[in-house]
Amino acid sequence: MKNLRTFLFFGILVTLAAALGLSARQAATESTLPSVDNPGPLGLRALYLYLEEGGATVEAHRDSLEALPTTARTVVIPAPQGRSVSPVEVEALERFVRGGGTLVFLTSRDKAKGQPALEQWLELERGAFLGASSRGLPEGDQDLGGTTVDVWVPAGAARGTSGFRVSRDRGIRLNMAEAVPIAGQEGIAALWRLGLGQGEVYVAAGPDMAENRRIELLDNLRFWDALAARGPLLFDEFHHSAEPPPPMSRGVWAFVLQCLAVGALYVFARGQRFGAPRPQLPERHRSTLEYVQSMGWLTRRAKVERELLPELARHLRQLMHERLGIPLTLSEEEAARMMEQRCGIPSAHYLETRAELARALDQDTLTPKAYAQLAARYARLEAIVTGRAAFTAA
Repeated sequence: MKNLRTFLFFGILVTLAAALGLSARQAATESTLPSVDNPGPLGLRALYLYLEEGGATVEAHRDSLEALPTTARTVVIPAPQGRSVSPVEVEALERFVRGGGTLVFLTSRDKAKGQPALEQWLELERGAFLGASSRGLPEGDQDLGGTTVDVWVPAGAARGTSGFRVSRDRGIRLNMAEAVPIAGQEGIAALWRLGLGQGEVYVAAGPDMAENRRIELLDNLRFWDALAARGPLLFDEFHHSAEPPPPMSRGVWAFVLQCLAVGALYVFARGQRFGAPRPQLPERHRSTLEYVQSMGWLTRRAKVERELLPELARHLRQLMHERLGIPLTLSEEEAARMMEQRCGIPSAHYLETRAELARALDQDTLTPKAYAQLAARYARLEAIVTGRAAFTAA
């Protein structure tokens, strides 16, 4: 018995050591936060260091925007995701701009992580998708997922520029009468300028112009050099961090104490022995395979394959909306194109599966085999969308 305990003890230690070694070898996932502290492709660390080493006064502002430093000339809000900009902060930013300051708002590509107060103030709406363009890229360079937008009005910080490199995604639209689109592509604006009082506001369709992966492309750096020449720049880092949780109230503590008291009473009650323990009766449970076979038999007997076909398409579109941010209101063609961009499933493959489902619905009879084949194809698509599998050409 003693040798067995020793063997188990050392076995547990070896297992823990192996688990720690494997976890240390795993590479950390790259951050998608557009922060000046993020050195990854989607971060702003390269821009921050470039401006700092170039002699510009830059600062990572980690406090609320309600009280801005009096020396600040430009405030950059790079697609914050941690917390929302409050209406009080929006009022402070408007006073800052009307007093002669410059505000650069880089909107988030994810509509669910937008800033309602800022977007309502600027009357901002999402636009159409930008087209593909490699104009201006050096020969041999590739920017997958990017596109070139032309400078329509070279005014303000865009003076002396001809084009910017941004993500191939949706443009934006500002409905304020004073707003002027200064850069875009084929009527779709990606950068707006709004004059307010003695200052101005720049609104971009995303943080692409400042990201590490595109900062050196086309005239992206010229835009930031022009802003740095005006005076100190502040990069908002306060709204990248999540709000601290509220302190626990007395009611919560009382509830916890009640649970502890009930748990102690339960342990005391269960610990009392009033006689010899009865032998425990063995319980035999059905296997998972038996449940699956029973459900398949029930479905086949009910002959509801035709009624279940639309549910396959509806469930996949719901997953595409939740996992990939593809709106349910888009047509199948637009949804297929966004799916190809975001998870690698060719649009033709998705549309072919959708067409096969439509043909099955038009048939007078639907065999269980045909339904099983369609269900398997949709299950494969769902696995790719949820990240449990990768797309491979058949």
